[in-house]
Amino acid sequence: MCGIIGVSGVPDAARLAYLGLYALQHRGQESAGIVAIDADGTARSHRGMGLVSENFDDGSLAGLPGDVAVGHTRYSTTGSTVLANAQPCSVNTRCGPLAIAHNGNLINAGTIKRDLVARGAIFTGSSDTEVLVHLIARSAGQTVEDQIRDALEQVDGAYSLVITVGRTMYAVIDSRGFRPLVIGRLGEGIVVASETCALDLIGASITCELRPGDFVRIEDGQVTHLPRLSPRPVSRCVFELVYFARPDSTVFGKSVDAVRRELGRQLAREKPAPEGEVVFSVPDSSNAMALGFSEESGIKLEYGLIRNHYVGRTFINPTQALRVAKVKIKFNPVREVIQGKSVVVVDDSLVRGNTSKELVQMIRSAGAREVHLRLGSPPITGPCHYGIDTPTREELIGATHSIEEIREFLGVDSLGYLSLDGMLTAAGKEDTGFCHACFSGHYPTTTPDDLVKLRHASPLIATPA
Repeated sequence: MCGIIGVSGVPDAARLAYLGLYALQHRGQESAGIVAIDADGTARSHRGMGLVSENFDDGSLAGLPGDVAVGHTRYSTTGSTVLANAQPCSVNTRCGPLAIAHNGNLINAGTIKRDLVARGAIFTGSSDTEVLVHLIARSAGQTVEDQIRDALEQVDGAYSLVITVGRTMYAVIDSRGFRPLVIGRLGEGIVVASETCALDLIGASITCELRPGDFVRIEDGQVTHLPRLSPRPVSRCVFELVYFARPDSTVFGKSVDAVRRELGRQLAREKPAPEGEVVFSVPDSSNAMALGFSEESGIKLEYGLIRNHYVGRTFINPTQALRVAKVKIKFNPVREVIQGKSVVVVDDSLVRGNTSKELVQMIRSAGAREVHLRLGSPPITGPCHYGIDTPTREELIGATHSIEEIREFLGVDSLGYLSLDGMLTAAGKEDTGFCHACFSGHYPTTTPDDLVKLRHASPLIATPA
């Protein structure tokens, strides 16, 4: 999962991209980068490991002149956490400087990479995005659009892309539509971003959300829709609505906040907790779910956990040690709310279980008489191959333990998951085709055997496997 932004036709575009990346920081905390293109078509880049605020200042932004820019915040799902894999990728091609920012995961990148290496290609990193760069550069297409299309027709999986070739920008989303991408207007310029919250921050008005398979060219303040990619069954990632997207965003045409409130209401209908005296969320992604649960159940909503907002999201940290260590730094219980009470704790999901166990112990230590955990999604039983870091089934507590075993492991008095149908109903299954493979095991694509190996490859791969 990553955050991407593109700015075209706006003076000092890199500074706007920088602001937009702040709004998309929740989508990736491992690295951040911006490529800017000036009036002469010269591309300049700045990338670094860590947060947006740690990588950019007035000096670095002053070194990125131009009215076209592409930005990226990275959360690795393919390739190591090293600077070589930081994006946007940028190279010089026969058509001019090319920069590309990618959100998603290409499931056949390993096979394509081996073929490219056998034909003499040299890779500088282990990110699957670099495969796209090579395919575009090697395409025999007559135009830039043909070359991009040719490359995209060879890959499979999830991709939402912002690409610049010279001063022309392109935005494209795979035909299944796994990841969101929206277009907005700012004065005479155009802005493309992963979520609408980025457009809100920089003052751009929302024009449209790209549909699955959309391919557009952005130049001179104009958006031109090119022929769409080959159609495939729509498979929007439902976890975007459950967890990843910011609640103030509109994703897949739906208010994330409204969907999460309905998830909470549905959860209260399916898995009530009549013993509960207060209900509170594990902030922040489940705040709206707890509100919906309270509305439906009549149990009083409280702030039982306070989040330290100077700490990032625990789930998207790359190692389990970091995830567990950050729990106590990130949350602190409000004893006056919890002590002596039977509490209902609402969270969006349960992935590995270790951080939730630490959290339950913290709530117990604050004096809770009973702890009833309610989850706004079904058990996660399979890895995601389309951009979320759950690479092996063995890591997922929902895949290897029964609900009663999970309850005992977490140390809660009761445990309730939302059903798959309840989640999809709350998300609006009647008008959106969703990917729910991590919950149901029904994958919309075939998955190569070496996919997990590729996702943990060393930073430099220059020889065939």
